[in-house]
Amino acid sequence: MRVKVGGEQRDVRTLWREKSTIRLIDQRILPHTFEITSLKDHRETAAAIRDMVMRGAGAIGVAAGYGMAQAALEAKDLSLNEFEAYFDAAAERLRKTRPTAANLFHAIERCLDAAKGVSVSDRVEAVVAEADAIAEEDLAASKRMGEYGNSLIEDGACILTHCNAGALAFIDYGTALSPIRSAHKQGKRVHVYVDETRPRCQGARLTAWEMEQEGIPYSLIVDNAAGYFMRKGEVDLVIVGADRVAANGDVANKIGTYEKAVVAKENGIPFYVAAPRMTFDLKCEKGDDVEIEERDHDEVRKMWGVDEKGNAMRILISEEKANVRNPAFDVTPSKYVTAFITEEGILEPPFKESIRKAFA
Repeated sequence: MRVKVGGEQRDVRTLWREKSTIRLIDQRILPHTFEITSLKDHRETAAAIRDMVMRGAGAIGVAAGYGMAQAALEAKDLSLNEFEAYFDAAAERLRKTRPTAANLFHAIERCLDAAKGVSVSDRVEAVVAEADAIAEEDLAASKRMGEYGNSLIEDGACILTHCNAGALAFIDYGTALSPIRSAHKQGKRVHVYVDETRPRCQGARLTAWEMEQEGIPYSLIVDNAAGYFMRKGEVDLVIVGADRVAANGDVANKIGTYEKAVVAKENGIPFYVAAPRMTFDLKCEKGDDVEIEERDHDEVRKMWGVDEKGNAMRILISEEKANVRNPAFDVTPSKYVTAFITEEGILEPPFKESIRKAFA
């Protein structure tokens, strides 16, 4: 993605590997501060995933793969039995970070499968290569989703999106934002309605920032305004990402996605989900089987921002001990999904058949 740093334009990925160190954009402090941080070992990487230094299904999956590569490199001088014990413990630590996104678990399993060599050195080499392959596949899939999804966007279209499923949620390009980027680059006139996406405001902080960086016209709206604009006829289509897609086409995504899908259906607006192979979980029969992560209550009680003097601060907006429920995701039944935008093309209903044909 192209970003403006110190008045200069530069190309940067969301995260990448430099030997045993992971370098990444710290998304907790965007849009007010752009900073590249470093993760020195798999423990730091697991903590960064858990604490949302990076977030988004694709970025989480790539980070998990890189974390497995770090663990392999950390154990390269151990005996075979010691290596296996260390590597398995690292996998378990990474699994426990975020329970909903399928990409994380797929990446870990791929790296575990890669560690089947005869010697420790063979295993280390294979795991590192697999982690790098996961990252490159993420990049290629995101770009292809943009090319396929572009065909669904007409010149002059107004598009609603929720949360951040852009370059920051993957290595680059993103899922929901990739077709928008492709359409904009092709010269189509598009306008994006960006939901703020409480409680962590990934739309307000991250998606709006990406739109600013690339000069794509947008309007930031509060979450509760989406239905207003849909009913007024100011939204032509909705595109969202996904954290896990079940075999029947049910979609687990950022909390609030279900509401958008229902209102879109009521108003006859196409509702598209952009997601790569790594996000589809064919072992998960239906959305009700997805574990929904519940996060810290203070995410709802408090908000983070910058005051008029430029000081970053977190303020309390409710009673200090207000009782809170904070599910991070919800499930949208497949009946509300018009089609999936994937790196294999556009998948249409019936989804059980089209998903299995594309990814089995």
